[in-house]
Amino acid sequence: QVQLVESGGGLVQPGGSLRLSCAASKSIASIYFMGWYRQAPGKQRELVAAITSGGRRNYADSVKGRFTISADNAKNTVYLQMNSLRPEDTAIYYCNANRNDWGQGTQVTVSS
Repeated sequence: QVQLVESGGGLVQPGGSLRLSCAASKSIASIYFMGWYRQAPGKQRELVAAITSGGRRNYADSVKGRFTISADNAKNTVYLQMNSLRPEDTAIYYCNANRNDWGQGTQVTVSS
């Protein structure tokens, strides 16, 4: 089991950027799958981006070309760089490890 703590959410205008961080309680090099999910009000939680310990990345179609997931093994932290944000990106963003352990979430609101 791994504890995950997200940070970096906030209020941003459309077209703006945010970087989310997910700090893990143990070495992320030992975790096969790290993912960012989001859940908007009234909607199901969805996978936004994921990275494996081998460096393979995948993205939801809705964020391709705008979001980038990365990992810093030295800091045991996974990041989600979000650019060109849209109002429909508004949601609580959750970090996940091996589709099993979850962080508490961080709110992202895109609004003018």
